[in-house]
Amino acid sequence: MPRSSPPPKPAPAPRPARRKLPPTDGAAARNEGPGDIEERIYRSVFEGVTSQRLAPGTKLPEASLCDLFGVSRALVRKVLQRLAHDHIVELRPNRGAIVAMPSPEETRQIFEARRALEAALVRMAVRNATRAEIAELRRHLKEEHAAMHRYAQPEWARLASTFHLRVAKLARNPILERYLTELMSRCSLIVALYEPPGNASCEHGEHADVVDAIARGDADEAVRLMEEHLVVLEKNIALDRPASQRSLGQMLGLG
Repeated sequence: MPRSSPPPKPAPAPRPARRKLPPTDGAAARNEGPGDIEERIYRSVFEGVTSQRLAPGTKLPEASLCDLFGVSRALVRKVLQRLAHDHIVELRPNRGAIVAMPSPEETRQIFEARRALEAALVRMAVRNATRAEIAELRRHLKEEHAAMHRYAQPEWARLASTFHLRVAKLARNPILERYLTELMSRCSLIVALYEPPGNASCEHGEHADVVDAIARGDADEAVRLMEEHLVVLEKNIALDRPASQRSLGQMLGLG
């Protein structure tokens, strides 16, 4: 009797696909163009400062940044020069870069200039604002209010800052508006560096009072309210934050 053939062997189960690990910073840098990686380094330092992970005076050694991002020293120097131009860092001859440390006197001068400039812009805004533009400001206040109650601090801070620029736009003076934009950038950095955590950079109710005065056409009251608002903002700043004990990578959110 012929011997029966053995049953066929079952086909081997397919091997699971190997999961790709996320690239390291060095690998990511190799896959990005020079402009992309430059912007990524800039945003990492900028957001580290504005989120208060990087304290004033924190050293930013070129060699450490090269290692963290897997890039050349020339590219790191280019980013640091951009950050210095924007007053985010200070470049010290023969000692390297540090996170900017605005002095109390410089802080006072910046806020003094901003109060004077916003007083002029608010007065012009009262003269020029239309009903439709005032309605748009009120819609902006609703967005602020919603972000505040969601505890969305970054969005709230962005909206609060944008409010001042929206009022400035109503002045119909692009030159003064441009000056305010530069001062706002420097003030935002100072607030991010020195304001105690948990404080609101701008109070929503104070913004609403300013808009009410603009809507009534009361220029003197609108200017007075904006002045008080900016004085309170300056008083909330504390110029004595302690140095961080974390590594540069941890402060940049990379480790």
